[in-house]
Amino acid sequence: MRRAPLVFLLIGLAGCNGQTAQPMPPTQLAALPPAEATPAIPALPPGPERDAAWLKLAPQAKRDPAHARTTVDFATKEPVGTVIVDAGERHLYLVQPGGKALRYPVSVGKAGASWTGRAEIDRKLEWPDWNPPPEMIGRRPDLPPRMEGGPLSPIGARALYLAQNRKDTLFRIHGTNEPELIGQAVSSGCIRMLNEDVIDLYDRVPVGTKVVVR
Repeated sequence: MRRAPLVFLLIGLAGCNGQTAQPMPPTQLAALPPAEATPAIPALPPGPERDAAWLKLAPQAKRDPAHARTTVDFATKEPVGTVIVDAGERHLYLVQPGGKALRYPVSVGKAGASWTGRAEIDRKLEWPDWNPPPEMIGRRPDLPPRMEGGPLSPIGARALYLAQNRKDTLFRIHGTNEPELIGQAVSSGCIRMLNEDVIDLYDRVPVGTKVVVR
C-alpha cells in the first residue's frame, strides 16, 4: 500500500491527545502531501461497514501467535469488568467471571514516558482525530495541529480516554497504525492495541470502567 510521506513522520511520534480541534489552517494544509499520494478513504457513516472498509486500508502486520487475543486464567482481587494493563508483560486484561480474563497484546510507553495508576474510562471515540500535544508541537513545529481520524491515523480505530476524579490524565488506550510494534515499549506513554483488538475491547467496556495500569 502506498502511504503519504507525512504519515511516516507521524507514526512513532503519536501523542495521546485525541480531543476535537479546530480545522487545520491553510498554511498547514499547504504542507500536506497531495491527495493522490494517499489511499482513497471511503466516507462512510459509523458502523460495521465503515470499520470493515477502513480496516482493509489500515497497515497490517502478521500477527505473532504469542500476541493472539485469548482467554486465560487470571487471579485478581479486582472486580469483573476491570481493565488491568501489565506494562511489564505488554498485556491488557479484561477481568471475567470465574477467575478468567480476556488477554490482549499491547504496546506501552518507553521508560520515562509511561504512566501507572488507577483511573476510569471517561469517554470513548470511534476513529478519533489525532491532535499532537503542545509538548510535541514544541519539539516538532512542522507537525499538523490535527490529523483526521481514519485508517492511517496514529490513534487507530478506537480511543478510550482515562481520567482520575473526572480529570483527564492525557493517557489513552487506543489503536495504532504500527501493528508490527505491538508487544514493545515504543509509544509516547499511551497504551496501543491492534485495531481489531481495540474495537473488541471498546464494545465490551462502558464509560466508567475502572482501569489499573501497573
